[in-house]
Order: sequence, then C-alpha cells, then structure tokens
Amino acid sequence: MTTNAHLKELGEFLKARRGELSPRTVGLPDTRPRRVPGLRREEVAQLAAISTDYYIRIEQGRVPPSAPVLQALVGILHLGDDQRDYVFELAAKDTTPVRRGVQKIQPALRRLLDDLTATPALVLGRRMDILAWNTLAAALITDFSVLPDKHRNYVRVLFTAPTMRTLYADWNSVARTTVGMLRKEAAAYPQDARLATLVGELSVRDDDFRTWWGSHQVTAGTVGTKTLHHPVAGDLTLDWDTLTAGTDPDQRLIVWTAEPGSPSHDGLRLLSSWAGTHLDTSTT
Repeated sequence: MTTNAHLKELGEFLKARRGELSPRTVGLPDTRPRRVPGLRREEVAQLAAISTDYYIRIEQGRVPPSAPVLQALVGILHLGDDQRDYVFELAAKDTTPVRRGVQKIQPALRRLLDDLTATPALVLGRRMDILAWNTLAAALITDFSVLPDKHRNYVRVLFTAPTMRTLYADWNSVARTTVGMLRKEAAAYPQDARLATLVGELSVRDDDFRTWWGSHQVTAGTVGTKTLHHPVAGDLTLDWDTLTAGTDPDQRLIVWTAEPGSPSHDGLRLLSSWAGTHLDTSTT
C-alpha cells in the first residue's frame, strides 16, 4: 500500500509520542541502555498485542491501523482527548482530493459580528484564515484591514507581526498552542496546498514554529484565558470561547470577554471608546 499524507502524519505523530515515554511509564523494565529516548517500537507493539512489523508499517504510514489497535495505542501512549480525536480522524481520512472554493463569512456570523460592539470577536476559517472581524478585535489585536488578503491568517500574524510578542504576556504558550491547533486543522485537510505553503514559510522564518510543528503536538483550542499587555487598555485578562457555525463547520466565531466589573472589563470599554475615534469601523 502506498503512503498517504494522512497516514504518514499519523505515523509521525505516534513516533513523536512514543519518544516522550519511558519504559517505566508504561510498566516495562528499563534494563538496556538506549541510544534514543522513549519506547522502542517493539515495546509498543508488545503492549498493543500486535506484531512489531505491523506497528513499524503503521509508523511508516504504509497501513491504517484498525480501530481496536488504534484504541490500544491511545492508552499505551497516554494520549489526551484532543490527541485521541486527532489520531482517529487521521486514520479514517479519505485522501480523495476535494476542490473547495474561497470561503466567505456566513451572513448570520456577519450580522452577529456587527452587533458585538462591546466584545472583541473575529471569524476564523480553514487553516485559521481570518475571514472577518469587528472593530474591537482590530483594536485589541491588530488592524487586519491593512494586511493583504493572503496574509490574513491568525497563525501568520502571531509569528510575523512583532507587536504580537509584546501584546501577549505569555507569547510562547499562546504561539505553541496555536501551532497545535493548526496541526489539528491539518488533519482535516492533509492535501491543502495553501496550508502546506503557510507551514513551509513559517518553518523557514521562525525557529520556534519549526520546532513546535516538528513536535507533532495537537490541541483543539476551543476555550481559554489570555493575559495581554495592551498599549491603550493596559493589562487585560480575557476569557475566550469558540462558537462553530452550523451552516459551515469550518467557520468559527472567536470572542473575548472579561468578568463584569473587573479592571479588564473597564479596559475593554476604554478600548471600545478609543477604537471609535482611531479606527475605521468598516470590517471585511
């Protein structure tokens, strides 16, 4: 069987997770010296009750694992929920190329964005492209309207705009999580040429991106809390959440909110007032 992109990614992901574990972690004796850290392939195969040859072919992307075998590997490699969903999606992926048109924001999401005058919000599409935003999101993060259409991608902005590294209090954590979200996104469309171009560009431009992408970590990244050092609003601690469009699951509304009455809530109100006089209120 020829190697497919999704099976190759599955094999590389399993290999990366195998390299993070020690024999003692899975209840095996650690008696022989190891040239490289992590479990050996034959040890994983033994624990999964499959032949070493079969497991080697899985890691090489030559065969898809059965559901029972994959479930066993989830337990052996101590995969979390996001990682489990990721490997099952990769294993079941149809590699038939799909022609997809240019994404346009759903009308209902557009209306919702326009109504969110006191809440920063934007809509992300495939490969985390920025499809639309409201004025307060532009004031909070960056003025997306000045970016060329092809550069309106959240991951690209995060790694290429110098202001991002000072805006986020813990840029490393935010950026690493975002790479994990993009890696999970890649499982949905393993033959996406634009995503491959984005990954290639950022891998050349940024050592951190290249390292984190190579680690094959994944995360759903649907909720969280971020602290920002904003030049206008000051320090903000904001909760963010994700809503998925029912008419297009590849479009997600991201909103940032603050606890009512908190300094961060007051900061957003200040920022909203500032944006009304300093930013063009038109969005795309």
